[in-house]
Amino acid sequence: MHQTFLVLRIFFFSLCLFGGWLVSYANADMNVLLVVSVSAGIGILVILVDIYIKGFSLSGFTALTFGLSIGAFFSHLISSSPLFEPLIGTEIEGVAFIARLVLTVVMMYLGAVIALRGRDEFYLVIPYVRFQSKLNDFSITMLDTSVLIDGRIAGICKSGWWTNELVIPSFILQELQGIADSSDPKKRDRGRKGLRVLNELRNMKLEVRIHEVELDDKDSRDEKLIMLASSMRARLLTTDFNLAQMAQFRGVQWLNLNDLSKALHPDIEVGNMFYIDLIKEGKEPTQAIGYLRDGSMVVVNQAHRLIGENVQVEVTSIIPSSAGKMVFADLVESSS
Repeated sequence: MHQTFLVLRIFFFSLCLFGGWLVSYANADMNVLLVVSVSAGIGILVILVDIYIKGFSLSGFTALTFGLSIGAFFSHLISSSPLFEPLIGTEIEGVAFIARLVLTVVMMYLGAVIALRGRDEFYLVIPYVRFQSKLNDFSITMLDTSVLIDGRIAGICKSGWWTNELVIPSFILQELQGIADSSDPKKRDRGRKGLRVLNELRNMKLEVRIHEVELDDKDSRDEKLIMLASSMRARLLTTDFNLAQMAQFRGVQWLNLNDLSKALHPDIEVGNMFYIDLIKEGKEPTQAIGYLRDGSMVVVNQAHRLIGENVQVEVTSIIPSSAGKMVFADLVESSS
């Protein structure tokens, strides 16, 4: 991409030089060196402007256009009002023209500045926002970095349970890329996992969009994410508890995959039978211990010899504990 822009800039600069030479060739009385130098200066100025605004997003351009249009509209209303009519045909008519010109410039500048500062709050200027009834609210779900690294969203979408449009802000993608390029092997693996999950989502029959938006230095990543979700009337999908609490405080709908995982765990009752991996010895010599997916400890009687195996057990009692609950079970005869 950078090489493509470089080629385009060189081509544009060459056109400027060639255009300056053509002008000087068509007008023999012009100084060739002077005309070509002016053309080169204009070309360099345009290229510098292009480099300076390289981070200017489409939403920013739309907001700028909207602000300039509103400023021009209001300046026209004021300029065409009876306020300036007494000055027409008088000696100070030139002053009235300058006043109108200054008014137009000031109003367009203020309109552009206000629009750019509040571009994330305009439903009209933000891409991918749909005008819809209240029955279709929150049809957009915004993903956080933690969800992509977690990876479970890919399995949920693959199962067909998730049908909402998924939106990923560009600064979240940049953060994920930064983690994947980290010198820390653990962080690098997590970042690469997030990128793999993102590619899996984009390969599914699911609408996944990258939302181009800038992240100012003064804005924190969480604040920007919550503000963007609020502006787009999107739900925020995250596994970050602090981010979820901040979103709730700001009135943004949020979803937590950990809550979904807990809700899908079946309630364990006395008499239930299930399979479990025995991983270590229990407190008593004949006991073995395994763990449920929610972290609950399962103590299996007469199973010491089967540590390291997957066995079927039957629940005999359940004792609440500070860590959740402790389940006691016996081996099912067919598995012993």
